[in-house]
Order: sequence, then C-alpha cells, then structure tokens
Amino acid sequence: MPMIRLYSKTDKEALMEVFRLNTPTYFHPEEEKDFCYYLDNHSGDYYVAEDSDLIVGSGGINYAGDGKSARLSWDMIRPAAQNKGFGSFLTRYRIDLVKQRPEVEVLTVRTTQLVFPFYRKFGFELIKTEKDYWAAGFDLYHMEMVIR
Repeated sequence: MPMIRLYSKTDKEALMEVFRLNTPTYFHPEEEKDFCYYLDNHSGDYYVAEDSDLIVGSGGINYAGDGKSARLSWDMIRPAAQNKGFGSFLTRYRIDLVKQRPEVEVLTVRTTQLVFPFYRKFGFELIKTEKDYWAAGFDLYHMEMVIR
C-alpha cells in the first residue's frame, strides 16, 4: 500500500496533473481553479498517497469551526491507480485520523453521483442530492457518517 504523508507545496504540479487526468470523468474543468485555490489556501490537513515515489492520489480533511464536524475533501486517485485499493487506503487513513479527535461527532463528504457508492462502503449515508451542483452533469451527493 502507499505511503501517506502531508501535502507539501512542491506536490502541487503533480496533484494538478492527477486532477487533469480525472477531468472530465470525475471533475468538471471549471473546478480546476477551485482545487488550485484549495491547495494554496486550505491544505493544512491535505494528504498525498505515494507508491514507488509516484503520487497516486490525495485527499483532505477540513474541520468545522465548532470542532464537532469534519469533512473529507478533494479526493482523487490517478486513473492508472484506480481500483487497486489506493483510494480505500487513503480514505480509511483519514477516517481513522478524524476518529482520534474526540470532539468530532460527524464526518461528511460532498461528492457526485459517480463516486457516492465508494463512500457508502465506509458507512457514509446519503443525506441529500442536488442536481448539477458542481457543474452540468455533476450532481451533489451530500453524505454523513456519525462518529460518536
């Protein structure tokens, strides 16, 4: 399985490549600027998965101001590494990190109709959907997992 470490600014170009490789299948091209902004401004709890010195994926955790909720964010796996367990490993890693924080009660993820079955495997439950939320053809699937 991959080595998981915190994001470094030197990872940005490799992660932008992973994003582009997943566009337009999983991300709309217009989301690229949002991901770039996220990496520049909100990447304190963003993690990179490496396998044999190749960045195979990434994903973050954002904590709410009240400390009682957290959200998985900007999850992506290099297409050539998909369906090989890297996404599950990275997701489980972050869920375990969140569970170590006793104040967090709920973990959420906002994803699309394409990926929500993946998160269901981890115990996330679908709370609501919104058509064309991210962009045309990319619906919001808001999911939650009760931690405590």
